[in-house]
Amino acid sequence: MNARREITSMTPAIVRATLAAISIGVLALGVAAGPPAESANVEPVAASSSLETATFAGGCYWCTESDFDKVEGVVETVSGFMGGHTKSPTYEEVGTGATGHAEVVQVKYDPAKVSYRQLVDYFWRQVDVLDGAGQFCDRGSSYRPAIFAHTPEQQRIALESKDALERSGRFDRPIAVEIEPASEFTAGPEYHQDYYKKHPLKYAFYRAGCGRDQRLKQLWGDEASH
Repeated sequence: MNARREITSMTPAIVRATLAAISIGVLALGVAAGPPAESANVEPVAASSSLETATFAGGCYWCTESDFDKVEGVVETVSGFMGGHTKSPTYEEVGTGATGHAEVVQVKYDPAKVSYRQLVDYFWRQVDVLDGAGQFCDRGSSYRPAIFAHTPEQQRIALESKDALERSGRFDRPIAVEIEPASEFTAGPEYHQDYYKKHPLKYAFYRAGCGRDQRLKQLWGDEASH
């Protein structure tokens, strides 16, 4: 199930009319549509030995990208795919579930400003940690939540953080997020990059309609950040 396919086909007039009807709920969630922002430069940042890479699967990569762009120390985010068995899959192929990939966001960050452990802790609060079969309104393996570790140190930190969350007793069900070794990353289509900036109305409608922030509030209360 892909709720975004219907969103991307909607005209701005339809989206505005629909948002007007649900504006009270959107404003309460803090995702009311504002004026279109300028598209971010999609050129890769210059290579730097001071930057490190992290990769997270949090369901819809529009939302995951938007969430991580808010973190101080994050220099670049790129939406794409990881964790499958088909080389260089297309968006359409991944959506069928046949390639085994998950939608991910690859994060370039400055470890002098934000640590990998902090990114992992932040990630937990952006996903439904109890749902391994998809996220929110998007269902299927391509929307499964996961942390893809690029190094043994990242693997250790992610596993320790997951174990601590399970032992905390906060939830009465197991944490469904998998910790997987990072594999080949394929960037998603250009029109999906920075989607929340390029199409703020459609993005706000999708995010509100998908129930993402409502569910995060249920799980995390005031700790939920969006």
